[in-house]
Amino acid sequence: MIKFQRIATSDTALYDYMEKLMTTSFPPEEYRSLAELRNYTDAKPHFYCNIILHDDNPIGLITYWDFGHFYYVEHFAIDPSQRNGGHGKNVLSHLCQQINKPIILEVEAPEEEMAIRRINFYKRHGFTLWEKPYMQPPYKPGDGYLPMLLMAYGNLECEKDFEYVKERIYREVYNVQ
Repeated sequence: MIKFQRIATSDTALYDYMEKLMTTSFPPEEYRSLAELRNYTDAKPHFYCNIILHDDNPIGLITYWDFGHFYYVEHFAIDPSQRNGGHGKNVLSHLCQQINKPIILEVEAPEEEMAIRRINFYKRHGFTLWEKPYMQPPYKPGDGYLPMLLMAYGNLECEKDFEYVKERIYREVYNVQ
């Protein structure tokens, strides 16, 4: 049974688990400073920092933003010791059922095998690749923009919704005005 448990920094053991998984699963340019992440976790009500539980044991993390009209999944990772057991598929199914709103996420361009596999994984679960150029703003001063693509699940269309979705993510998630 998959569950999401929203955590705060006061949930010390689970929060430490989440930070360790974040820093081992993503390159430094793909997540904000840990101090800023702690602040967002505790101070931004529409930002959800969740531990993924399977039978009440932590197996991963998922962070997302509730923008009313859609959700934006910022980070999703399964603990390396738990990978290849079908948890990713179960988490995505749980997410799509639980949220019941359109979902957006960023993916790397399909230029390397892992990026292609990740895109195909999301496609198998009902996501559509928006093949419109998108640059992920930097999380930290001095970092550059990263070429990415957006994927959507639910009632959002690239041609109609791309600029609105991009502007909302840029402003709320990356503080780009």
